[in-house]
Amino acid sequence: MTYCIGLLLDEGLVLASDTRTNAGVDQVAIFPKMHHFEVRGERMITLLTAGNLAITQLVVNRLREAIKKDEGSHLNNVTSLFDAASLVGDEVRFAFERDAEHLKNHNADFSASIIVAGQIKGEKPRLFNVYNAGNFIEPSIETPYFQIGETKYGKPIIDRVIRHDTEMMDAVKCLLISFDSTIRSNISVAAPIDLMLYRKDTFHGDCAQRITENDPYYAVVRKSWSEGLKTVFHQIKNPDWC
Repeated sequence: MTYCIGLLLDEGLVLASDTRTNAGVDQVAIFPKMHHFEVRGERMITLLTAGNLAITQLVVNRLREAIKKDEGSHLNNVTSLFDAASLVGDEVRFAFERDAEHLKNHNADFSASIIVAGQIKGEKPRLFNVYNAGNFIEPSIETPYFQIGETKYGKPIIDRVIRHDTEMMDAVKCLLISFDSTIRSNISVAAPIDLMLYRKDTFHGDCAQRITENDPYYAVVRKSWSEGLKTVFHQIKNPDWC
């Protein structure tokens, strides 16, 4: 399992993913789930992937191969992020046609969720969530984010804090708290956390950070949030029912 979040803010995009993959408690490894496609000064596209690692790697590798061949439409020449999401959806469908029946024969489900985020010159930053079937949606101004993978533990803080006009650094704090909550409650999600901040109209993804378990700022966030929750909890008046 994994956990990925994409936020679409007035200032730009904040993207994060964990790096754990496991096939049982004794087969744990680290794999990146954040994948960048960039033409500096003209476009920046990032994919966050969750689900069956073999499926998502197939999708990402085929997208990269299409750029190398430079034949037809690919992520480096489409004119909108909608078209980029369509290409990703097409590759998910290709993977389904190729592998779904074989997975079923081995009692395994076809599972792939991909967040497509970025900006192409001529339009604003955009965010899409591509589903198993290759179809996709775009967020609303009221709910300017997508989560994929193991979402339930980290969702409450996102729901309470994130709005389209949330300041970017506040969003970073919120994401780290969301990841900490998930990691505490689910063994299939773990640091390092890949984090990227994209400020609109910059067309490059240089502001990227890999946050380890021992990262000093991450430690401060975890401790402050934990202690703050306990303080607020004890300040709430007890019920007088009996």
